[in-house]
Amino acid sequence: MNKNYYAILMAGGVGSRFWPVSTSEFPKQFHDMLGTGETLIQKTFGRLSKLIPEENIFILTNERYNDLVLNQLPQVSQEQVLLEPAMRNTAPCILYASLKIKKINPDAVMVVAPSDHWIEDETAFISNLQTAFDFCEKDNALMTLGIQPTFPNTGFGYIEYDKSDENNIKKVSQFREKPDYETAKEFLKSGNFVWNAGIFIWSAKSIIQAFETFQPQMYNLFMLGYDTYNSSLEKVFIEENYAESENISIDYAVMEKASNVFVLPATFDWNDLGTWGSLYEKLPKDNQLNAVVNASVFLENASNNIIRTDAKKLIVIDGLNDYIIVDKEDVLLIYPKGKEQEIKRIREIMNK
Repeated sequence: MNKNYYAILMAGGVGSRFWPVSTSEFPKQFHDMLGTGETLIQKTFGRLSKLIPEENIFILTNERYNDLVLNQLPQVSQEQVLLEPAMRNTAPCILYASLKIKKINPDAVMVVAPSDHWIEDETAFISNLQTAFDFCEKDNALMTLGIQPTFPNTGFGYIEYDKSDENNIKKVSQFREKPDYETAKEFLKSGNFVWNAGIFIWSAKSIIQAFETFQPQMYNLFMLGYDTYNSSLEKVFIEENYAESENISIDYAVMEKASNVFVLPATFDWNDLGTWGSLYEKLPKDNQLNAVVNASVFLENASNNIIRTDAKKLIVIDGLNDYIIVDKEDVLLIYPKGKEQEIKRIREIMNK
């Protein structure tokens, strides 16, 4: 395995659209959402470790999830778990992790990946990742893996690339915000748009140089602690200074400003597992297109539902179509699939 290969696993999110299973105490990346016997973070770690040495995979997460990470990934040391003392979006934590990695290995190339996405063809994923690593080792490039759009999705950002580019790896023209339905249809028709999956590849040198250029204030803040990184003094520096950084995503902070941005249209199936509906798409179904996780069911006149319980509980349903049915400890959710985007709002009301 190449000792210059590193990964940063983003595992700090709450996954609020998966309430009541995903909670701020126990978010979705630490659940076996697909009923496979492995949690999402375990599956992601296993996938990346096919190409990247296990000791080179760093987990970025919130302080409160430290024990969950160590329990679910016993092969990981405490030094590999980077704890954010405050929620500041993706840019600050990526800069922090990149500086740590560069100090360990100035020749490092790395992938930054969400810990809670679903990828079926792992061989194709590793092949795409290898192509991106090879490119970033040679060139001063900021790369992303773009997902070939299968329908005009309005829930994702898009990446537009140069139509005339004959290479596999395309020069990015611009990042586009989540579109309305008509715009999304135009994107698909154009043929040079891909979904932004939030998977990035670059060398430590390239990304740090980009931060120095486009986010000098943030760069200077984290450089103040450079001497403490990978030592016993690091924790104190981060706890005292991290919250001073701007709350900004890597897309806004760097990717949309830089000119050396490239995209590799991916050859693997991908799902962000962002909602109950997207999870439903990936689960096996019965003859009436019901998807069942962990439950024993007796169903009559019931179709297109997703049904999930904690325990092997018997669920009896008659006359229910297109619903999300989730039984979790002290919450029972019975909610129309068509209104799944409202679950985040409902969760916030319940929390109050």
